[in-house]
Parts: sequence; C-alpha cells; structure tokens
Amino acid sequence: MSAGEVLYKGQPQQGVNPHATIVFQTFALYPWLTVQQNVEVALKARGVAEADRRKIAVQLLDKVGLDGFEGAYPRELSGGMRQKVGFARAMAVEPQLFCLDEPFSALDVLSAEALRGELLELWTTKSIPTEAVLMVTHNIEEAVFLADRIIVMEKDPGRVLAEVNVTLHHPRNRKDTAFQALADKVYGLVAGHTKPETEALGTAPGVPGQTKALPAAVFNRLAGLLESVDAEQENQVDLYRLVQELKLDLDDILPIVEGAEILGFATIDQGDIRLTPLGEAFATASIVARKEILAGRVMRLPTIRWIYETLQKDDNQRIAEDYFVDQLQADFGDFAKEQLDIAVDWGRYADLFAYDEGSGELFMEEDESAK
Repeated sequence: MSAGEVLYKGQPQQGVNPHATIVFQTFALYPWLTVQQNVEVALKARGVAEADRRKIAVQLLDKVGLDGFEGAYPRELSGGMRQKVGFARAMAVEPQLFCLDEPFSALDVLSAEALRGELLELWTTKSIPTEAVLMVTHNIEEAVFLADRIIVMEKDPGRVLAEVNVTLHHPRNRKDTAFQALADKVYGLVAGHTKPETEALGTAPGVPGQTKALPAAVFNRLAGLLESVDAEQENQVDLYRLVQELKLDLDDILPIVEGAEILGFATIDQGDIRLTPLGEAFATASIVARKEILAGRVMRLPTIRWIYETLQKDDNQRIAEDYFVDQLQADFGDFAKEQLDIAVDWGRYADLFAYDEGSGELFMEEDESAK
C-alpha cells in the first residue's frame, strides 16, 4: 500500500508524533557519548534545561538498573546493558506511546529474557507514565508473554490477518496449558493451512498470473524437519512444540515449513504439521533416493521449471545469471537476485542444473550415464 491515513487518538497524524518514542533492534547509541549523555540527548532535543536533564537521566538509569554506569561508554557495556540505555533514552521524554522494534532480537537468550521481565515490571507496576506499548516481534512466545492484544500480519501483501485478545493474567507461565494453547493458536494463524496446489505454486515468470516466491529453505534443514516430524506419533506434531524442541526462531522455521508444503512433503492445519506419504518416504530415504525424489518435486515449481526449460532450449545450455535476474525483476523487483539464488540452490541440490561462479552462468551438466 502506498497511500492511506494514520490516526493517533482518532486524529490524522501529520509529521513526527511528539508523543511517541522508539527503541530499535540495533542499539542505536552514540558511541562517543557516555551512557548518561545518550539518555540526555532526547531531553536536550526537547529543550530541557541541563540541570534537569542530568537529574532525569540519572533517575531513569537507576530505574533500569544501570546505576553506577552513567560515565561509561557504549563499548564498555554488554548488549543487554546497551539496550537498557535505549529504553531509558526512549522513556526520558515520558511518551504516551512507547514503540519497540524487535528490541530483544539482537540479544542472547538470557539477556533477552531478563530484559523482557524488567520491561514488564516497569509496565505492570506503572513505573512509567506510558499509556500504550506497541511492539513488533517475530517471536510468538514473546508476544503471548508480554501482550494484551496481538495483531497477526500477513505478507505479500502486508495486511492485518487476525487480532487476538490475550486475557491471561500477569505473571504468565509459559508452561501453563492456557499459555501454550494461545501460542498454538497464533502459530496456526501465522502458518495458515495448506492451499490448493494451483494457488500454492503460482505461474512461471512472464506468464499471466501470480509468480510465487520460493521460500528461503535450506535443504539440510528441510530434511531435519521432516525427520523430526517423522519421529513423532502419527507423523504429526504441534508447530509450537516443534519450534521449542528445535530451538529455531519463527523466521527460521516458517520458510522450511513452507518449503515442505509446496514440495508436497507436509500439510499444515490449525498449527499442526503432518507428513504426507511422500514426506515420510523422503524422511527415511537414502541421500541418492532423496535427490531423485526432490528432482521430481522441484520440477513442479514454475520458476525452477522455467529455468530448466530455458537452459534446455539454449544452444550451449549455458546462460548468464543476469538474464534470469532481469526476467525475475518484473515479479520480484529488488528481490529478483535473492529468488534466483534460492532457485539455483534447489536446482543444484536436485541435480537439475549447475552454476559456474567464475563466469556467473547457469548451465546443464552432462549426463554421466549417457557417456
């Protein structure tokens, strides 16, 4: 969408919202300023007197647990501590709306968990005057743990897919049945359900219709996913539990699941993944047999079939990758090269075609059995 209207408290928002602040996923601190000076920057921009800036900054740093680090520089702090400085700076101007852009994604697991708890404590104890917190996250468990309302977004096109009200009381326990049921529900909304083949596969580049993007699924991970599901009773498992067991982020698991779907190895329904008979065969097959199964499956994908047939028709059966990138730009714009890279990885794994890094060309390999 390239047009529309933004409302803030029911009124059209023009320009920068003076009542909102943001904490970024990258720490976005000024490395030449001390911790206290980084917090004071927001207040200085609002015209707050120097003495008042110092007082407010010291109080906020104490509130987020950084008392004693006022004179330190960002390079002296751990990732979690640097993000605390970002929180203190954003809270310094007492915003009505506190925006968080994946604020814990750059932290290690333990630091992220500790900072989530501290943020939640500030919010639930009303230690900050903020009226609302808006957070973007790809971590479903994090959303269920923190949020009162979850908005599930869909990609291609970006739009609101669903709204989920979270009525669980704080503090929330991840092991509670109600918590796990809600997380499972959100996983189901995000993963959706397996679509009919014609809708899921789309059309080839240059052909009327929608050309579907290939998911960035690495095949050794895809094989590992199928093996994990195959080990479960009835070859079916809850996606929420699978993510926990494999210790993967949502951004990692969804492309793999989508890859399994479009290849016909698995189906998705209500947050559960279930292997098809073909998926079961692939999970238990040898390396050579897997390549043979895969060759037949990826040729069903319009983009890969288009590349294969284009190479077959060429006199030398060698074509520069730039040609394919140019053709794909009509459907994928700036992501054309990324889509070609995925297609090349899949095609190479299935021994359909190869890629020469030196010349930047795709080519058909000679059939050894024909010699």
